Amino acid sequence: MNHLPEIWGRPRNDIYGSYNPSYLKTSGPITHTSSPTVTGTSVVAVKFNGGVAIAADKLASYGSLARFTDVKRLRVFANSSVVGFGGDVSDMQYIDRLLESIDIREHYSTHGNMLNAKNLLTYLSKVFYKRRSQFNPLWNHVLVAGFDGNGAPFLSSADLLGNTFSAPHMATGFGAHLAVPILRRLFPEERPIEDITKDNAVAALQECMKVLFYRDARSLDEYSIAVITKDGVEVKEDEKVQAQSWAFAEAIRGYGAQTA
Repeated sequence: MNHLPEIWGRPRNDIYGSYNPSYLKTSGPITHTSSPTVTGTSVVAVKFNGGVAIAADKLASYGSLARFTDVKRLRVFANSSVVGFGGDVSDMQYIDRLLESIDIREHYSTHGNMLNAKNLLTYLSKVFYKRRSQFNPLWNHVLVAGFDGNGAPFLSSADLLGNTFSAPHMATGFGAHLAVPILRRLFPEERPIEDITKDNAVAALQECMKVLFYRDARSLDEYSIAVITKDGVEVKEDEKVQAQSWAFAEAIRGYGAQTA
């Protein structure tokens, strides 16, 4: 082997001949990811009087395998907004780098204005739409929580097609089927946001994460939760589902060693 630093690992040309990389070339078509590989599941969020609360568990699944158990899927932007990611983890990391570059550019800009949550949603929806138009989509569904330009609590979603949707409480993944009904029961449409306190919102998210842990096979009992208010973003990374015991299953007829 040739041990010169500029060509470490290459066979010596004077002995084996010049390196021929032609085998790396292919005449086949360019391909893109047609399905995500390592994925995160639900993100759940709810508005309250004075802000937004958002939560996501820390599991990244490789198919049906619970592969990574410490993946943080909530990203804080400028201490005023939070983006929660569902879907492909590698695409989440790519979007995270995009947001980090925007954050740096905004901090060093001279105009003195920072992007709010509504601006972030617009940007992300355009990114998603551009990539799907190139037939190379980002396999994510995100929730953006924070404040709009008028200082009102803001919560909206964007999917891999670039579609956006806003509501007082939202969820991605399996949470759209399991968590949203709980939030609709706790916070019906006729109940104004002014009547929902921070403690109400956090307690509702804790209940949702508990139900998701029991019912969603791609969920975990450890999760992150963030609360966005005018004072900034408060993030707790090591929350755990309370009273998460399967002991109740022993009372179910036909479970385990029970006899009929």
